[in-house]
Amino acid sequence: MRYTYCPDCGQLLSQRILGDEGYVPWCDRCDKPWFDTFPTCVIVLVANNDGKVLLLRQGYISTHYCNLVSGYMTPGENAESAARREVLEETGLTVTDLKMVGTWWFDRKGILMIGFIAHTDTSGEDIILSSEVDSTSWHSPYDALTMVHPEGSVSHALTKYYIDHLMPY
Repeated sequence: MRYTYCPDCGQLLSQRILGDEGYVPWCDRCDKPWFDTFPTCVIVLVANNDGKVLLLRQGYISTHYCNLVSGYMTPGENAESAARREVLEETGLTVTDLKMVGTWWFDRKGILMIGFIAHTDTSGEDIILSSEVDSTSWHSPYDALTMVHPEGSVSHALTKYYIDHLMPY
């Protein structure tokens, strides 16, 4: 979001040079900058004790590809808490281990994606779907790589990372 008016007082913002940032929107009345803002999401590859990857079917996102668990962070929440919360909300599963593996800019939506690999001790019988998930299924990481969005997507990058670095052999 690009600010034109101050969100605090409503005054039209001016442009002011602010150090290395160059020109930034500035509120003369509140005496502070208003940098562009963007949503932040977490995306989580969930793996179980067998090394299988949980894939979600969510028709409102894609009718062709499977998805990983993902969702928006809320104000005051850190990324790790958001990742655990999203896994629990969408699948009913509890995360026993969590590793942040990278961040990606999702240009089409203007979203910063923070990627995690999560482990759960369940084999699937404990899954409770949220209303935004149509179905879930466990797959080998190699099969999952062909079922998520193609190379260049965050889902593909996380699955490839899991195969290359964390998959039990």
